[in-house]
Amino acid sequence: MARTRLHFLLFQNHGPHHIDSLMKFSKYYLTAFISFLIWGFFSLALKPLKGYPSLDILFYRVFMCAAVMAVISLFVRVKVLRDSIAAFKAMPVARKRQVAFLTLIGGVLLTANWFFFIYVMNHISVKAASFAYLVCPIMTTVIAFFVLDEKLSKWQWTAVLLSVLSCILLSFNNIADILYSLIVAASYALYLVSQRKNTGIDKFLVLTIQIIFSALLLLPFYPKYSAALPTEASFYILITLIAVVFTIIPLFMNLYALQGVTSSTMGILLYINPLMNFAIALFYFHEPINTTQITAYSLILLSIIIFNERFIFGRRRAAVA
Repeated sequence: MARTRLHFLLFQNHGPHHIDSLMKFSKYYLTAFISFLIWGFFSLALKPLKGYPSLDILFYRVFMCAAVMAVISLFVRVKVLRDSIAAFKAMPVARKRQVAFLTLIGGVLLTANWFFFIYVMNHISVKAASFAYLVCPIMTTVIAFFVLDEKLSKWQWTAVLLSVLSCILLSFNNIADILYSLIVAASYALYLVSQRKNTGIDKFLVLTIQIIFSALLLLPFYPKYSAALPTEASFYILITLIAVVFTIIPLFMNLYALQGVTSSTMGILLYINPLMNFAIALFYFHEPINTTQITAYSLILLSIIIFNERFIFGRRRAAVA
């Protein structure tokens, strides 16, 4: 009864078109939120693999993803594959080139992001690697503003400035790390912004092509840079878990959500990931923490709320109306 009354009030005050738009936005927004929430638990699956070389984890993660997604696309989602091929063939030549370019460049950017992240973690510092995902939301928002002309309100710019302030606090005595962090952050920020324009083809198929392309890019490096073939069953169980739960599902949800929310919103929601990592490191792994970190992460949480105030409080105002 209460829901019926709420729908009536929303229809009366905003009309059917507004309600439909709000419902669609909520669906995409929730999908984005859940995807970053899933990534927040990534460390729980990754920590048990700390005894294995980082590059091996990358190789097997990508190869496993490519194999799983290829099987699903070729044998489970056959109709979707046929429909997508037909849709691609029906596109004008210019649009075909754009879709092909954005799909393949997405694969390159994903590969670069994963490779640089592991390089920075192994050869620079863990702090620099973690810091990259604090810089990434800011870069995504700014790039989307200039490239996609995504408009930001005064409140959203305030949230961006708070994010910058939090990053500055966390970068004290680690200025050199910022340069390396920017490289890692830029690769995923550019991925999110580029895929915002990549429409017309099934998102799971797009991601499948990108992951397979990533696997092909990494394959020549595997014989030279991989360690001995792991023999422990636990390694392959965790790699499968990482591939399916912490790669395929959240990445697909990211691409799906980009159909209904802006790259800027996706960028700010990305902060959920480091916030979750921070909480797990503090309460589960019992890692030490200082006042500066508490202040910085509190500012990040505040920036998420401020950036999304129209969604959070707008819905509440609509419910009260």
